[in-house]
Amino acid sequence: MARNAPPRWDRKMQQRLARGEAAALGELYDRFASLVHSQAHRMLDDETAADLVTREVFGYVWENPGAYDPKQGSMRSWVARLTHRQSVRRLREEDGLRGGPVDDGSGLEERVHRATVAARADYIVASMPAPLRAALELAYIQRRDYRQTAADLGVTEDEARRRLRLGLQLLSTAHTRPLEGTSPPGYGRPL
Repeated sequence: MARNAPPRWDRKMQQRLARGEAAALGELYDRFASLVHSQAHRMLDDETAADLVTREVFGYVWENPGAYDPKQGSMRSWVARLTHRQSVRRLREEDGLRGGPVDDGSGLEERVHRATVAARADYIVASMPAPLRAALELAYIQRRDYRQTAADLGVTEDEARRRLRLGLQLLSTAHTRPLEGTSPPGYGRPL
């Protein structure tokens, strides 16, 4: 199999959507709706707007299945990019409705950046291997130190420290701005 070939599921899903199979849209929705909604909600901080973005993203996918380019990454990363783009558009529209220009220095671009970082962080945590995620959850959500984390996970203290360090290193990439022509961590290649 070619190195850049998308997973088989992605190719088959795109073909099914292109044929107009409503069941394919349902399957895609079941698989990615929570990703889309949580990312939109994180960026917009509004349940109703996140619901609307979710409908818009899946509507776009249904109407434009050919817009997915397997060479640009997985279907998951494509759907995440669509969600990000639609959420940013909504933020800018909202700012325009309040009477402000698209970026008057009032902080819209900073708000978009913070929301983007938060969405990337969510995506990174959701995508990281379960052992790393479990260690981070114990240490940072349940306030366990590395010794308690090791005991709870049934691993050595060195292994717990290694998992925490690696998890934090992955999570720290959410705060970096991607270089021009590259994509943010977890989002595949740019469009």
